[in-house]
Amino acid sequence: MTHQLPEPGAPLEHYVSTAPFDPNSMALHVEQETAGMTTSQWRLMWWKLKRHRLAIVSLVFLCIMYTSIFLTEFLAPYALETRNLNAIYAPPQSIHLFHEGSLVGPFVYGRKMELNMTNLQRVYVDDPTQVHKLRFFCSGDSYKFWGLFDANIHLVCPAEGQNMYVLGTDRLGRDVLSRILYGARISLTIGLFGVAVSFVLGIIVGGLAGYHGGWVDMALTRITEVLQSIPSIPLWMAMAAIIPITWSPILVYLGITLILGLLDWTGLARAVRSKLFSLREEDYVTAAQVMGAGSGRIIGRHLVPGFMSHLIASATLTVPGMILGETALSFLGLGLRPPITSWGILLTEARSVSVIAVYPWLLFPIVPVVLIILAFNFLGDGLRDAADPYK
Repeated sequence: MTHQLPEPGAPLEHYVSTAPFDPNSMALHVEQETAGMTTSQWRLMWWKLKRHRLAIVSLVFLCIMYTSIFLTEFLAPYALETRNLNAIYAPPQSIHLFHEGSLVGPFVYGRKMELNMTNLQRVYVDDPTQVHKLRFFCSGDSYKFWGLFDANIHLVCPAEGQNMYVLGTDRLGRDVLSRILYGARISLTIGLFGVAVSFVLGIIVGGLAGYHGGWVDMALTRITEVLQSIPSIPLWMAMAAIIPITWSPILVYLGITLILGLLDWTGLARAVRSKLFSLREEDYVTAAQVMGAGSGRIIGRHLVPGFMSHLIASATLTVPGMILGETALSFLGLGLRPPITSWGILLTEARSVSVIAVYPWLLFPIVPVVLIILAFNFLGDGLRDAADPYK
């Protein structure tokens, strides 16, 4: 397609709009064009985190796990203290949907227990003639919900007068699945409370060392290095041994939480110290000093928020260490003690190799520990990458 040139002296055609000028529409256009430039750092972090699929899956999984601790009594098929002396060391039962080619729904087969006189072992055999259909949102063992009011509603229950042990039972005939759900309440929360304690100490010690420098930095750094040089497990064991045996379960729980928090702040303190060394020379810090702000206000209101995203990523990587610490201490018999139930206490049932060989389902509590540790690590990796959304 060809364009003809206008004749010499003829007026040139113009493309300027003759419509009235609307400044509001221009402001809206500029706002739309610069929306990405004015987006907050938290939103940019979220956008980048969403691209990390494994971190999002881990976040959803952790949200489900932490939500479940508020509904433990409802989710567990049995109460924590329920025992069945006729089902000691019963192996896991399979849940079926079809019986003889027809759809029945979720059910388990009945069981018969026989005593093997050769090795004096209980042998449980499924009886295909007994079909025990599971019930949902049903009445079962009574419990006191969060210690506030009595209830007996469960998400799933065995058939009336029957039993259901999806993950088997322990040496006292207690349901392993129910005890894992109850143990999650302790093992998951002790990690969060321990991280809260360690973060307060880490930010205070690291903030003072990085902001003031000089002899303050020298003294606090040497203390941090001494604590880091001591092996963790022996130090945990020594601190846990100090807890009096006469303490109540709640005090023991708080004591273990404080121990884990008091001994795990050194890494965060060094990270905060190195970050504040670079931030304390910024102009806004000098302006705050000129206006008379104290060191506590400058650190808490101006410096720490500048790298809060990095602190959040560090927290997700610290929680697994807390959970493993509690599990190790309880497994060694130096942490929490019954009647408190945690994943570490459940694993004490499987300390003997002979028990593991005969009753391997007692190792099931290690599965949620591994899944939680992996989920926190994957989420921490995603948050660490999203902490700098401009990369």
